[in-house]
Amino acid sequence: MADIVSTNPPTMAPPGGHYSHAVTANGFVFVSGELPIAPDGTKLNEATFEQQAQQVLDNVAHALKGAGSSIDKLTQVRVYVTDIGDWPAFNALYAKWTGGARPARCVVPVPQLHYGFKIEIEAVAVK
Repeated sequence: MADIVSTNPPTMAPPGGHYSHAVTANGFVFVSGELPIAPDGTKLNEATFEQQAQQVLDNVAHALKGAGSSIDKLTQVRVYVTDIGDWPAFNALYAKWTGGARPARCVVPVPQLHYGFKIEIEAVAVK
């Protein structure tokens, strides 16, 4: 049986439900759907799309680091957006954030997200 390790880094707000920010198993890191919530717990639902997206990317990076991984070790990223029209702005932020890394990625347009947020991201990386 594989060792399964849950991670909730102190650089992030505690999870708002019964889950961990990241779970490591069999050499992979699985990052939960991250929302635009600041480390102090402030929900950025009134912020611009770009501000929300940057906070979510920061949260994913913190979850990866807390689990012993990093952006350059990402293998798959799934992005949920409430307005597909925000995709070009997200893609520009994402390209800067990932740098030379090019993990598999998809975008999933959804009608709504928790707390009225505009974006949520989940990811998988190697440790």
